[in-house]
Amino acid sequence: MALAKAWSVALLGVDGRMIEIEADIGGGAPKVTMVGLPDIGLKEAKDRVRSAVRNSGETWPDERVILGLSPANLPKVGSGYDLGIAAAVMAATGSVPATKLLHTVLLGELALDGRVRAVRGVLPGLLAARNAGYRRAVVPAESLFEAALVDGLEIGGVARLSDFVGWLKGEGELVRPEPFTLQEPTLVPDLADVVGQPEARWALEVAAAGGHHLLMTGPPGVGKTMLAKRLPGLLPRLSAEESLQVTAVHSIDGSLSRSEPLITVPPFVAPHHSISVPALIGGGSGLAVPGAISRAHRGILFLDEVCEFGPERLESLRTVLEEGEVRIARIKGAVRYPARFQLVLATNPCPCAPAKEADCVCSASARRRYLGRLSGPLLDRVDLRVRLRPLSALSAHLSEPPEASAAVRERVLEARERAGKRWAEHGWPTNAEVPGPVLRREFALPPQVTALLDRALERGAITARGADRCLRIAWTLADLRGTDKPEADEVAAALNFRERSSG
Repeated sequence: MALAKAWSVALLGVDGRMIEIEADIGGGAPKVTMVGLPDIGLKEAKDRVRSAVRNSGETWPDERVILGLSPANLPKVGSGYDLGIAAAVMAATGSVPATKLLHTVLLGELALDGRVRAVRGVLPGLLAARNAGYRRAVVPAESLFEAALVDGLEIGGVARLSDFVGWLKGEGELVRPEPFTLQEPTLVPDLADVVGQPEARWALEVAAAGGHHLLMTGPPGVGKTMLAKRLPGLLPRLSAEESLQVTAVHSIDGSLSRSEPLITVPPFVAPHHSISVPALIGGGSGLAVPGAISRAHRGILFLDEVCEFGPERLESLRTVLEEGEVRIARIKGAVRYPARFQLVLATNPCPCAPAKEADCVCSASARRRYLGRLSGPLLDRVDLRVRLRPLSALSAHLSEPPEASAAVRERVLEARERAGKRWAEHGWPTNAEVPGPVLRREFALPPQVTALLDRALERGAITARGADRCLRIAWTLADLRGTDKPEADEVAAALNFRERSSG
């Protein structure tokens, strides 16, 4: 009987759990048995690993092999355990020394000819290994660009299993990642490209300054999509912690760029209205994978033609907008993905959507049914609503160049700095994340300032949730103006943003 161990990582959402891989050899006819809740893809690993070991010039034991993955009650999904399984089996047979496997995490899928293939989730896996106290990690050479983002671990890459065996025997070295250098991020479209629409530009600035959700209504071609695509250019760059969070989600999703592995600009995600609920929220068989809302974490989720999405998709956003994360339960376990994003909605005012409102052929009931696809509870969570009008004269706007993103972004950053200092001890980076009870009690405004808001509540024009959101907008407007507290004018302007009809 021979026993050896290796270590790998299992991912539950963005959270990693260390997995101990044990190989026990001997005591029966040749057979490979795997225990520890492996999925179908992992059960096939025993055939992949056997062929990879043999085709790499090593001997596969002609005895019974029992592979145990611990914790045994944790579901194991994917092919990233292949390298660890191969290492444990070869160490158990004595063909390679086991000394270097101690405190080393192994990630990688094996091809039948011994190549080590890249796997998803290398970044969150290595972050979990570092937090668990491991000192070294071996990953596929193709994943070194991603592994280089993790500090505090000795990282090495292998292109073939034979290279890994040579390193274990002391006959070769691992490929080291190139030192990570932060690249200049891809340029975001500039706000100067948008002609006219002063109200919408102001709403976009307020949304950027406070992290508020935004609804834009208007006919086709007035600039709704152009404005939304320029919102990331007004936002501050992601902090180091936020960058790792966002990059980890994209690592699990498999959408990281080799040229810009670390995401520093708030992401912009714009799914088509035909997207399914699992693709939007996250889902899939086994353990759920991240959806579009998690890829938009710390960035923008833009739903163009939002009335075409359908109620099931839109209503699935309500809880996420409040909590900032999504929890998905499947038969093999529950996972958690971060999903704190700014929601930007754009819609036409009616189904026929002519360039001029005078040309509309829709009845009043048809318009109501169309805009009624946006439910009251969802609209109540949208802070800012703005109506865009068609341009009446192009020459009038071309005489004075539109303001560029750099000038607007400077005001946004100043406003965010004021808000950040105010909420620093509480840990809220933007006004949009401040709980309503805190605004009403610890930062309560004088009655004469909120009198208009009280009257709106009394006549049922807004809900209690809407009143809290008005207060948040008022604080953002005060930050943009450079004052310590909102006045009655800011509260009135905030209420005006809330009371505007989407139709």
